[in-house]
Amino acid sequence: MRLLAALLASLSLQAAAAPFAASVGGERLVLDAVPGMSDALPLGSPRVTELAESLTSASNRILLFALADADIRRFGSGEKLELRRYMLLVTPGHLERERVTREQFKLLVDDARRDVGEPANPADFAKYLEDRPEGRPSPLMRLKEADGIFSVLVGTKLPGSGAGWWSKPEFVLSTSTFLLLRGKAVSLSVYTAYSGPQDLEWIRFVTERWVDTLQKLNAR
Repeated sequence: MRLLAALLASLSLQAAAAPFAASVGGERLVLDAVPGMSDALPLGSPRVTELAESLTSASNRILLFALADADIRRFGSGEKLELRRYMLLVTPGHLERERVTREQFKLLVDDARRDVGEPANPADFAKYLEDRPEGRPSPLMRLKEADGIFSVLVGTKLPGSGAGWWSKPEFVLSTSTFLLLRGKAVSLSVYTAYSGPQDLEWIRFVTERWVDTLQKLNAR
């Protein structure tokens, strides 16, 4: 049984790791995750689908929900998922059938642009997160703003898992990126637990690489 589970996990991982096409309002988009992450939606797990749906508005259509390859393997062998890092790609439902112009895209990101303040100093990042309100995502810094793309870094302080004076808050970093692909607006989100500067470096690198991958796959 263990051998069969490992084989199924390997096949699932291989199937999920390749680029695939998705129709968005009649436009063909080519989608993929980044190395080390694979789309988990083909697994057909209600738990995985429920987690993906909890991360976005019900009006959005989920196109890709990627987990770390190690979690895909854990799923195949029936082990508990770590879920330390994951990625989500959606398209706004009300814009799915529209060809979004540059002007419409600008309006779409205006609110997000206004909410982002001055960049936090990475050296003081943990202290900066500690000062955020618990349980509420706080825009921390603007990562990229260019024609057809707007990306911000978001930090969330979770309530401490302990009690009393020894309770320690936990932090989650995420990036929120609006991207225009072949006239379609999509939203990319990358998540990681934060335990040190390496997680900040990872999420910034992965976000940039994912955007670059999607732009190259959908270049005309």
